[in-house]
Amino acid sequence: MRLPAAVAALLLSLSSPPARAPGPPPAPPAPRAGHAAPGGFGVLQPGLELGQFAGPAAEGRAQPIAIVRIDPARFELRLLNASAPGEGSLRSARAWAARAGAAAAINASMYQQDYRTSVSLMRTRQHVNQRRVSRDRSVLAFDPLERGAAPVRLIDRDCDDLETVAKAYGTLVQSIRLVSCDRRNVWAPSQRRFSAAAIGMDGKGRVLFIHARTPWPVYDLVNALLALPIDLRQAMYVEGGPEAQLYVRGGGGEHEWVGGFEHLPQADNHEPWPVPNVVAAVRRR
Repeated sequence: MRLPAAVAALLLSLSSPPARAPGPPPAPPAPRAGHAAPGGFGVLQPGLELGQFAGPAAEGRAQPIAIVRIDPARFELRLLNASAPGEGSLRSARAWAARAGAAAAINASMYQQDYRTSVSLMRTRQHVNQRRVSRDRSVLAFDPLERGAAPVRLIDRDCDDLETVAKAYGTLVQSIRLVSCDRRNVWAPSQRRFSAAAIGMDGKGRVLFIHARTPWPVYDLVNALLALPIDLRQAMYVEGGPEAQLYVRGGGGEHEWVGGFEHLPQADNHEPWPVPNVVAAVRRR
């Protein structure tokens, strides 16, 4: 059911994490997604895998954590912005992926009241969405400009000099650090619970698109991720609440996960919300 804009904004103000602008009303319903077998990864296509894993204990029935694992040798990451030239429309992760011919897409970062501009640094070679470098400690870097640079890198500003490393990459996306360069959970413990989307990297340099539908405390979710057999080395938070979403297609099917409301299960969300910025994975030619 489409909610009036005023109602959607009120629900979001009650449910989203701190420093978060209210999102737009839900998009029209999308086809319900299938699910992969839990406990490990299955291949959707070469270089693209999907797994579902048990998360922390939860009241009631907890849904698995969905993780899409991406080999950057086979897929390139692209930042897609509603603010970019020729764009202008907010879209669900599914719709952004379709527009770009991508196999997977996830939220890029939290955004401001204008429903366009990221709260932190966000740019490509061709377009600057946000110039401001915030206090957030993680920066996802891809589209290398220098020979020998890794195809994707998660910069930890406590371990790396951002200005130096940034020169080697065409695209930068800054957000809140979850797992530091020394594999520590750096999210502060809290009783607040909400759905979450994150981007991580493993020990082989593969990219992990992570989605947790169940509203766990983020500190508990990160501890669970570090305990999983996925070799998670670093991660950053990219969205929470009903806007948090993940989409992937391959192996003859497609899969989609959306976030829910924090305190309002009676008005729970089952539709992908239109968002302004996503990171997408497109097969290399």
